[in-house]
Amino acid sequence: MFESFTHSLLAMSYEELLWIGFGFLGQGIFFSRWLVQWVVSERNEESQIPMSFWYMSLVGSVIVLTYAIHIADLVFMAGQSVGTVVYVRNIMLLHQANKRVMSG
Repeated sequence: MFESFTHSLLAMSYEELLWIGFGFLGQGIFFSRWLVQWVVSERNEESQIPMSFWYMSLVGSVIVLTYAIHIADLVFMAGQSVGTVVYVRNIMLLHQANKRVMSG
């Protein structure tokens, strides 16, 4: 199994390796959002979802969606498309709430 993986990896072009790296970058950002949420919650001693969580969700999702489109994976495309809409909407709602608080 490892030999098959190694052989596949070595047979890839530079462009394919860059795309895989790009996909892993998106997954890394997407995963890191949970670490940020955890740290913020621990600091405040209550469960919280900071604005950075939603931005990291959006950036990670768009990167993974771009990778999914590149490899033509309909499952990833569908999942990330729905997620992206949710993340954009949450960011919009938070900005609207902040405007209401600022205006008074």
